[in-house]
Amino acid sequence: MHTDLSENNMSSINARSYDAISSQKVAFIGLGVMGYPMAGHLALAGHQVTVYNRTPAKAEAWVKEFSATAAPRAATTPRLAAQDADLVFCCVGNDDDLRSVTLGADGAFAGMKPGAVFVDHTTASAAVARELATAARQIGLKFVDAPVSGGQAGAQNGALTVMCGGDSAAFEAARPVGMAFSRAFTLLGDSGAGQLAKMVNQICIAGLVQGLSEAIAFGQKAGLNMEQVLEVIGKGAAQSWQMDNRGKTMVADKFDFGFAVDWMRKDLGLVLDEAKRNGARLPVTALVDQFYADVQQMGGQRWDTSSLIKRLK
Repeated sequence: MHTDLSENNMSSINARSYDAISSQKVAFIGLGVMGYPMAGHLALAGHQVTVYNRTPAKAEAWVKEFSATAAPRAATTPRLAAQDADLVFCCVGNDDDLRSVTLGADGAFAGMKPGAVFVDHTTASAAVARELATAARQIGLKFVDAPVSGGQAGAQNGALTVMCGGDSAAFEAARPVGMAFSRAFTLLGDSGAGQLAKMVNQICIAGLVQGLSEAIAFGQKAGLNMEQVLEVIGKGAAQSWQMDNRGKTMVADKFDFGFAVDWMRKDLGLVLDEAKRNGARLPVTALVDQFYADVQQMGGQRWDTSSLIKRLK
């Protein structure tokens, strides 16, 4: 097992312990803010990792950073990355990105061996999860939709919460390896259930952040010391992860970290589209989505989602 972190590793990953499981050949497709450290945890847990990224320089930098692990390498196509892998992990931007790295002559599905499992950590639609699960099944592969919660910090710390949809055999194959970057890796139902659970997660966050924004803005207008107030009410019924981790930075007007507004709007778009299909009524979520549109108009596309408070000042 490779649990020691070099100085370079510390730039993207924080130290943690790994369960002792046998080394497997795995691939990771997509080395963005989330995928880069997730793939790193797989390498540090002792797995043989091949990576693919649309920008080759990012893949080459990842290989260099984790060169002390079990022979990491970069591939030039998703198909080549997936060859001989027992598990192929993926974290890209949206439905179209996901189709582009899975389907077609250079897609991962074309390179995967029979019985291999594709684990998708992209936040995408439930419809594309079901579509790709069907496509995988037709050629003897397995597919698990497995979006994550925990943000960049969760990925770096190996403490993500993973919400899965798919058949139990595929899930059981993926879970021990995926725990290298997770604190919880849970099967919630058939294909698409993971994506639907992530939508529930984003609905909760949207309402919480708006409520926290209004509370802080109100307290500041009332002349209260809001750092002190948050410290007090954070010990009571108002406590939440958002308050604990974003309250003080909202008071300090700092929004240069965490989950970007553009990404949240993409996620809320998936939520609202799904609600149209299933008939769910989401008045608060729809309103907060428009508030995030206001933040985008203010130039806050890459601000953290807690920047909702900016439109109240």
